[in-house]
Parts: sequence; structure tokens; C-alpha cells
Amino acid sequence: MNKTLLRNASIINNDCSLDKNKDICIEDGKIKKIINSYDNAFSCDDYEVIDCSNYYITPSFVNLHSHAAMNIFKGIAEDVTIDDWFNKEIFPYESKLNEKDVYYGVKLAILEMLNNGVTAFADHYFCQDSVLQAVLDCKIRADIAPTIFGLAPNYKEQLETVKDFIIKNRNVSNRVNLRLGPHAPYTCPNPILTEIVDAAKELNVGIHIHVSETKEQVENSYKETSKSPFEVLYESGGFDVDTIVAHGLWVQEGDLQYLNDKTWFAFCPKTYMKLAMGEGNIYKLKDKINYTFGTDGGASSNTLSPVEQARLFALNGKLLENNSEEFRVKEIWKHLVKGHNALKFNTGKIEVGYDADLIIWDLKKPNTYPIYNPVTSIIYSSNSNNVLYTMVEGEFLKYDGKLILNEKETLNKISEIQSSILDRGKGNKIVEY
Repeated sequence: MNKTLLRNASIINNDCSLDKNKDICIEDGKIKKIINSYDNAFSCDDYEVIDCSNYYITPSFVNLHSHAAMNIFKGIAEDVTIDDWFNKEIFPYESKLNEKDVYYGVKLAILEMLNNGVTAFADHYFCQDSVLQAVLDCKIRADIAPTIFGLAPNYKEQLETVKDFIIKNRNVSNRVNLRLGPHAPYTCPNPILTEIVDAAKELNVGIHIHVSETKEQVENSYKETSKSPFEVLYESGGFDVDTIVAHGLWVQEGDLQYLNDKTWFAFCPKTYMKLAMGEGNIYKLKDKINYTFGTDGGASSNTLSPVEQARLFALNGKLLENNSEEFRVKEIWKHLVKGHNALKFNTGKIEVGYDADLIIWDLKKPNTYPIYNPVTSIIYSSNSNNVLYTMVEGEFLKYDGKLILNEKETLNKISEIQSSILDRGKGNKIVEY
């Protein structure tokens, strides 16, 4: 791999502290040295040198919950109830998707994520071979959880296919993790959920599952099982493995007893606001939960920016809790960069030995200037134009404000797929939301 020297940089650490005038030496994809710029102690003849005197460097971002391929549905289902959004729009359209649609939908999402400084995402979708191929072709990191609908007529076939996929591809790349993706307790009721969790244990992988997304889901769970969705998952052994909880908006105080250090919540507040899912309990219980941010699918959140989700979480929290002193910038930043902890790649800190998954920020732009606190500028003012470079394992995937990938080719393919989706129309959904 190329050797890179980020010279005279200002490093924003995970605790919001700032280290100025640092040279970051990157070799073989890892941070080899961090030294004081003014020491002039490092020979850089064979390094690509980037002058970062006017820039800030942070760890990259993780998108902990996404349905990346759904970027092809961005804007297709607006201003409808959540029931109609799923049952009359998204599920029927999804029923006619094919492998090519998913491949290019994921590529489109990856372009947007890299543009926003996202270097790793946790995906929950079907056509997993297409998802994986797009990830490998684009050189991003991904944690892929093929979706399993326990109530589908071909459930057994789904489960065996996913298990085979994991066994075949578990060592395909150090940039890829795999796990099982039971859709939700209400679509994978016991004993099906237990069977899926047992398969995860057998394969030594985690799960990624939607839990307590809406108040109605929680109420229906009590009516049908006398248990909350979290208790159902607990009794299935779901918290014995590494678990990504998608949303968990309506988690209850009593559910906290089931959680542990292997449990991570992915909050996606833009989706909750758009689909009128209620305020839930995450704003009240946030200090008792391991959480970071996801973006859900492009059809619900319309953008794939964890920073935007963190911003909305902070602002909505201040409003709902009627407390402008809470949801502080330092706290939000800490949880934003914590996404790396959930996926267990060797990333997430600017320290010697860590993989160089980094963002170089230009905050001297009209939307983020002047800079009193660079973290405040990022959380509340930045957009993708401020992300000047995005690096994955020492390799630039966005360079000097431009994506390395062939953006035009993907956009042309998406245009063709969009026309095809509309021509095909809606099919028959296999599950009910």
C-alpha cells in the first residue's frame, strides 16, 4: 500500500480534545507514528505528503444500521402513514427487485456514504451476494446481515442459504464482517427466532435485528406473548451474541436488564420523525444504552449521513426533554465515533497501531466558519463538502473533494433501474408490517 504523511494536522480525538501540529505517518494501511510537526524528525522522501495545516483530522464514521440498496427508492414513498409506507409502497416494490438492482443500489449508497466520511456500514437486506460484491468492488468496510423473514413460506431455505453464505465468505476480506439478520421478533416469532440465534452461535457470529420500532409493536407483543420484544429476544438467546438493535425507539426501563456490553443500538431519528413514530424512550434512557447512529434506508431517511442523524438526535432530545443543557456536543461526538466499537474492525481511534480509517475536514468554508469549537462545527454546521478526504485502511476513497469511484457509471445505471422499477410496478409482499 502507499505511504502517506499527513503533515501539520490538528487531530480531533474521541473525547473532543484537540492535538495540534501533528504529523501522522501511515504505512501498510495502519497509523505507524504520530509525532510533533516541529520536531522535523521524520524522513518522508517516499511518502505522499498532504499539508493539513488548515485541516482537522478525525476518525471516520460508522453507519450502524442501513438498508443500503434502498437508495434506489429514495423519494418513492412520501407523505403516507407508516403502515402504508411498508405495506402499500416499499414491500410491494421490493418484491420485484433483482440482484442487479441491489448491486447498484448498494453502490449508490456507498458513494454517498464515502462522500460523508462513512468508511463502514452495517447492512440488513436480501440479495446478500450482490451486497457483498458491491462492498468488495468499492473497497469500503461492511458488516453484512442477510435479512431473514421467519414467517415467509421459504423460511427454512432462507436460513440455510444465509448460513451457507456466511460459511463461504467469512474470510473473503478483512474489510467484511458477516452476521445473521432476523428481521424482527414479530416476523421471526419463537421458536423461529431461537433457531436463528442458535445458528448464529453455531457460526460464531452476531445478529442484527429490528426491535421495538413502534409503540404498536410493543403493545402487540404484550398481547400475543405477554412479553416485550426485548424479552422475546432475550428468551431466544439473542443477547448472548453480538447484537445490533436497529432502532429500539420504544425500549422500556424494564428491558434494560436484558442488555449487555455486546448490545449496540443504532438510532435513526430522521426516520422516526418522517414516519411519525413517536418520541419513544431513547431520549430518556440514552445514558443507560450503548448507542451510536444509523441512517436506515434511503427511502425513509433520504440521506446517508450519521452526522445528520446525530444532529437531529441532539436537537430532538433537547426539545422533547425541554432541556437545552443536555445532549451536549461532547456527548454526541463520543457516541458518533463509538460506532467503530460495535463492528470490531481495528478502527475508530487516531492512535499508533490502528487502521487508518480517517476523515480530513476543511472547516474553513462559509457553512462552518468561524471555528470556535471544531466539533460543534462538524455536528451542527457541516455537510459532505467539508469532507475533503476519506481514507479506508490507508487508501483514499475520496481525494481532494472528489470520489475515486466512477460516479457517472453508477448514476447512469441507477437511471436505467429507476425506469425499470416504475415499469415493473408493485408486486405481492411476503410479510405484513
